[in-house]
Amino acid sequence: MANRGGFSSKLGFIFAAAGSAVGLGNIWKFPYEAGLNGGAVFLVIYLILTVVVCYPIMVGEIAIGRRAQADAYGSYKKLGGRKWGLIGLFGIICGVMILSFYNVVAGWAFGYFLEISFGSLLKQGNYSEFFSSYVADITDNFIFSFCFMIITAFIVVKGVQGGIEKASKILMPVLFIILIGLIIYAVTLPNALDGVKYYLLPDFSTFRAEALYSALGQAFFSLSLGMGALITYGSYISKNDNIISSAAMITIMDAGVAFLAGLLIFPLIFSQNLEPTAGPGLVFVVLPGVFEAMGPFIGRIIGGGFFLLLCFAALTSTISLLEVPVAYLVDEKKWPRKRVVWLLGLVVFLVGIPSMLSQGAVEMFTKLGFYSDKDFLTFVAEVFSDVSLPLGGCLMSIFIAVKWKKENFSDEIAQGNPKYKGSFLEKFINVMITVISPFILAFLFINTVLAKFFEISLI
Repeated sequence: MANRGGFSSKLGFIFAAAGSAVGLGNIWKFPYEAGLNGGAVFLVIYLILTVVVCYPIMVGEIAIGRRAQADAYGSYKKLGGRKWGLIGLFGIICGVMILSFYNVVAGWAFGYFLEISFGSLLKQGNYSEFFSSYVADITDNFIFSFCFMIITAFIVVKGVQGGIEKASKILMPVLFIILIGLIIYAVTLPNALDGVKYYLLPDFSTFRAEALYSALGQAFFSLSLGMGALITYGSYISKNDNIISSAAMITIMDAGVAFLAGLLIFPLIFSQNLEPTAGPGLVFVVLPGVFEAMGPFIGRIIGGGFFLLLCFAALTSTISLLEVPVAYLVDEKKWPRKRVVWLLGLVVFLVGIPSMLSQGAVEMFTKLGFYSDKDFLTFVAEVFSDVSLPLGGCLMSIFIAVKWKKENFSDEIAQGNPKYKGSFLEKFINVMITVISPFILAFLFINTVLAKFFEISLI
């Protein structure tokens, strides 16, 4: 561990891992998923699945990393043999592909922050048309996405303590401060209470079965599960750290940011008598109109603050997504960190160019004939996030149940928490990981594949 580096404290690990989890999934994706699936109904389902299904998976990933003290591939290989290492390699590939499109969306957020704060975005009027032309402009996309990757690589190249931990300790508190400040303003607006009611008072007559797998998929994406990030971060913590309490804090912080994001966005939407069902364009198309209605001065302050928040959230996640393949090459290939970080940053940026071009700049990427005429960015997002992450979680559960064994798993957790052995929590986590989660996640994987590629749903 001394050669690989590590977190200086439990708090440093929690901030970094929570930063990995907190990102665009919370502030961009969660509100529009909630808006499409009944508001409070989706929130209730999301919170239940996060605690019951995702929390045990998170504990499992952190425990694997700490036990092996290696990257995602090396951890599975060390504990199970070379063939099991393929699960880790699968997660690393997923993380790289997710980062490739994630960095593009982060570039949009960065561009919107600059355009609202210092440009003329709030004078556009037709924000749907503006967004379409903006994301099709390869010049702005290229510059802002490239800048975002440079910032990410600059932090990661400084290592675990000097880069990742230090940045997370600054970014996470600032993110919460901005978010809470914006909420305080939002709930004072006219009709904001209607948005609060929509978000907090469930109407189960609006329940749709699709909300179940949408909520679980959202939770996996948001918590960075199934892609090796938490295995990698887990390998940097002390054997004395309490994995149970750390994972609980990370889960609470991640779900808390998602909850607060909804508490911000729905009052803003309802204050302007708009519909919450705008989908992925909710943040980039609907909210600028809300900010414009606040007036030129307040609109710039609140709108700029919101997209700055989005940038901070994205950065905490791009850091962890880049660290996963970096740790693999440093651990397995013994390459120097500095060279690996800048090389991978460039490679991931180049891999993301088709996603960048798929928003109207190049026709062949904008409409993929083999994929229901969806664009390349959507294709990558659905294949490597919606489909692959639940599969990664399922394979991890099978690994613990079949190869590593739940006894060894429990022994690793008990090193930092002696009271864990024999407790109700041990029984709950073991049953979830070795029995229930594999079936739930396998079903989610199959259903998502059928829904995305064949437009068939099992529920």
